[in-house]
Amino acid sequence: MKKILVTGAAGFIGFHLIKKLITNDCFIYGVDNLNDYYDPKLKSDRLKVLGINKSTNKYAEELKSTKYSNLIFAKESICNRDYLFKIFAKESFDYVINLAAQAGVRFSIENPQSYIDSNIIGYFNILECCRQFPVKHLVYASSSSVYGNSIKVPFEESDMVDNPISLYAASKKSNELMAHVYSHLFHIPTTGLRFFTVYGPWGRPDMAYYNFAKLIINGKKINVYNDGKLSRDFTYIDDVIDGIINVLWSPSSEEIPYEIYNLGKGSPIELSVFISTLEDCLSIRAIKKYLPMQQGDVEKTWCGTHKYNSRFPFTEKVDLKSGIKEFVKWYLSYYNDKP
Repeated sequence: MKKILVTGAAGFIGFHLIKKLITNDCFIYGVDNLNDYYDPKLKSDRLKVLGINKSTNKYAEELKSTKYSNLIFAKESICNRDYLFKIFAKESFDYVINLAAQAGVRFSIENPQSYIDSNIIGYFNILECCRQFPVKHLVYASSSSVYGNSIKVPFEESDMVDNPISLYAASKKSNELMAHVYSHLFHIPTTGLRFFTVYGPWGRPDMAYYNFAKLIINGKKINVYNDGKLSRDFTYIDDVIDGIINVLWSPSSEEIPYEIYNLGKGSPIELSVFISTLEDCLSIRAIKKYLPMQQGDVEKTWCGTHKYNSRFPFTEKVDLKSGIKEFVKWYLSYYNDKP
């Protein structure tokens, strides 16, 4: 049985990843600090779906799932170096998937320290643990934000990414550089995944589409930046999870233990189109307030898929309309709202 550490286990991607891995002859050890960057209740409710029903107020307490005998969860931060060393020594993980990070571009302008703590120091702790207790593969979350305001599209992994426009993006670029050093010096197989605007059920409330749904349902104005002429490579959560798992079981060779891949659909959609699709699925017209570009934001993201697809199959199983329908269905059920 493969032993896997998943950090950020109560997060949007971590939760869905565990749901998929848990039935694949894996032992999963999930870690999350359950911070209040967005509503911790949503994180707790995700854990309940995984059978983690007991109160998670106590740090470092290991909670066994009542639904899956091969799942343990602990509330803890990856900034706690001593704790990480303890569980790495005890569990001897085969694989590590580091999704724990302080998310959000705009929040990094308001609260930069949290990004240094989690995305730099916490990530360094993960690398050190993988060095001291060797693993078969470390997969970690990077971000499409590393491309900044690049005018060259689509974004390719070979592009220069030396001009981030937010601290969040800078922290993710730093993760890639740190991984390169550890792969080079200590032969740790590492793969960074640059995610492109992941959406779907159980998503993050700080994401625009989630906030749009809430405001539209409640008859309030939505802020549409740059006149809706922003484009994003929206990628449905199930497709992203399949993409992660493809990579997880196929670490780079010993000769080249370091790799970076874009992970996205490969076809950007204008924000105005996304909003109109959301309106159709809700059967409600949005009240729109058009505003200029936000500080730290980018005009377009476009995932270059050639490198990933040359090694792994990536097929979009869920198109935009179907994906938004699934999100709306979940949202209305979860919040008991009716359009």
